[in-house]
Amino acid sequence: MGLYLNPPDKGLVLCVDEKSQCQALERTQPLLPLGLGYVEGVTHDYVRHGTTTLFAALDIANGQVLRQNKGRHRHQEILGFLRHIDENVPEDLDLHIVLDNYCTHKHAEVKGWLARHHRFHLHFTPTYASWLNQVERWFGIITQRAIRRGSFRSVNELVTKIEQFVAAYNNNATPFMWHATADSILEKLGRLCQRISGTGH
Repeated sequence: MGLYLNPPDKGLVLCVDEKSQCQALERTQPLLPLGLGYVEGVTHDYVRHGTTTLFAALDIANGQVLRQNKGRHRHQEILGFLRHIDENVPEDLDLHIVLDNYCTHKHAEVKGWLARHHRFHLHFTPTYASWLNQVERWFGIITQRAIRRGSFRSVNELVTKIEQFVAAYNNNATPFMWHATADSILEKLGRLCQRISGTGH
């Protein structure tokens, strides 16, 4: 939260995560748009054409997204995406990376690479608190606007749609506004703990 509310000078804060299992689903009928008196219609049946994993880094300063699609979701792909970030961000900036505690993020090869690239500073969200990572909000946007409502005949078609969405999104990107303070979040957690402590669960 400190990074969101008071980002460092001469540094860039990137919220990084991956959305695995983005499915290329081909609907048997075209999507019927929302209209006066009826809801949007999507067929219940579809054909699966494979999956892709979307890696994304959200710049909290301007809201723009750096992304890559990969076929798998292992430490090798994480390393590839970190290299992609390294190549696409000016060398004079320190990189503060907000990400979750997924095991591939802490793999020995990832740690070794980070030890050789001193401008990377990792900040892990607490366990079960990945919602603190702002890129999760962006994943919700791309899921609603581009992935879930589409019909794709191949993984390549899905990846092309993602590329087009990201390019259009970056042209009009605005940063998410973080309003919660550390105190307000801790107070909320305290109230929650107080309520559930006597339930017997």
